[in-house]
Amino acid sequence: MAMALPRIGLAGLAVMGQNLALNVAEKGFPISVYNRTAAKVDETVARAAAEGDLPLFGHYTPQEFVLSIARPRSVVLLVKAGAPVDQTIAALAPFLEPGDAIIDGGNEWYENTERRAAEAAARGVLYLGMGVSGGEEGARRGPSLMPGGSLQAYDNARDILAKVAAQVDDGPCVTFVGPGGAGNFVKMVHNGIEYGDMQLIAEAYDVLRAVGGLSNRELAAVFADWNRGELESFLVEITADIFLVGDDDGEAGGELVDKVLDKTGMKGTGKWTVQQAAELAVAAPTIAASLDCRFISGLKEEREAAAAALERAGIGGAAQAAPAVDKQQLIDDVRQALYASKICSYAQGMNLLKAKSEEKGWGLDLGELARIWKGGCIIRARFLDRIKRAYQRNPRLANLVVDPDFAAEMANRQAAWRRVVALAVTAGITTPGMAASLAYFDTYRRARLPANLVQAQRDLFGAHTYERVDRPGAFHTEWTKLARRRAAAAPLN
Repeated sequence: MAMALPRIGLAGLAVMGQNLALNVAEKGFPISVYNRTAAKVDETVARAAAEGDLPLFGHYTPQEFVLSIARPRSVVLLVKAGAPVDQTIAALAPFLEPGDAIIDGGNEWYENTERRAAEAAARGVLYLGMGVSGGEEGARRGPSLMPGGSLQAYDNARDILAKVAAQVDDGPCVTFVGPGGAGNFVKMVHNGIEYGDMQLIAEAYDVLRAVGGLSNRELAAVFADWNRGELESFLVEITADIFLVGDDDGEAGGELVDKVLDKTGMKGTGKWTVQQAAELAVAAPTIAASLDCRFISGLKEEREAAAAALERAGIGGAAQAAPAVDKQQLIDDVRQALYASKICSYAQGMNLLKAKSEEKGWGLDLGELARIWKGGCIIRARFLDRIKRAYQRNPRLANLVVDPDFAAEMANRQAAWRRVVALAVTAGITTPGMAASLAYFDTYRRARLPANLVQAQRDLFGAHTYERVDRPGAFHTEWTKLARRRAAAAPLN
């Protein structure tokens, strides 16, 4: 009896594609795979055989690949975003039939997905843009999946995606995000939050090392301890591991983290997040600060020259004026500052998602997004469950920091948070992410801001008008003329 054709295929067999294909096969779903380079097909088939004779079948031409999948076909693409996606679709499209679905699993700009969906729809082909988070390990063992676009395309593969995704206490880490490019947009903001998270952790490390004098082994113990409490998360867990890795290649020994060049790379999603925040007039200062730090980290030679020039001018190196500190008090303060700063970073990301959802009519469920980020993805963390509950209590929550539970936590942690930022400023240690989070919190909680003066300035030099607090309407004032008349009548000194 002939074996039934696979319901799903995957094109693009770099590390992520291979691992996701093996994950699908391991969950009991036969899968066809294809790559432009035949060697990658052979490599994936060999891995499937070695990892338990998994039901994975390699194909070497687009036609052979597509026709090996049962209709309605679900074809996952895991190729580099941009032109390679269009090229892959062009190779496969002649063999796809109405009702088949393309599922793009790359980090794609959401408008490209909406364009491709429209082009596919003209041929009767369904389209999903699906964020995949968790790196190569997540792809193999269970990622967080954020599909958006055609609901029918999602329904066709729903049972497969539910088994492939990471599993947490309240279900698989996958949900239908929304129409159009919603899945890609949500993944983009996820990555922006990830930028902020990583920057905040780096700042905690810097303060503990430069001001507290902690060794790498002490840092490993601190982060491992934090990972057993409210800060439990993938990024805190791996940070503890990083401090324990020795440098086997260096002559001086020590830990490898100290030999890693301090220049941070990026692939674009963090930049897109900040650009979208600006487009939508949503404040995202923590995420923006993390992006700025990546830019400045790239100026390694300039920074070294600046350090030398400013030292000659009498400004010493980092931690130049750091006062003596109680190490245990500092560790606890930094823990609280990191937690409070993270709440603000997530609040910024959630507000960006809310604003885009309102603009596009996507109907994003922020509580459900927090739920699917609880497992598999890079920003998975214990407190995502609390974020989920906050939005379940109030789906129209204006900001996480005003949720009663989070508001109480911010109140309890603000003293420690301020001590850390003040200590860092005094010591000359940069904490732009923590400082941006604190400034965001302090600005947001003030019922009256100095924006009245900015608006008066705008009206003076550009006649932009202003509103008043005591009566409705738009007003314009001849500020300079009135000021000089009053000064002449009653001189200031």
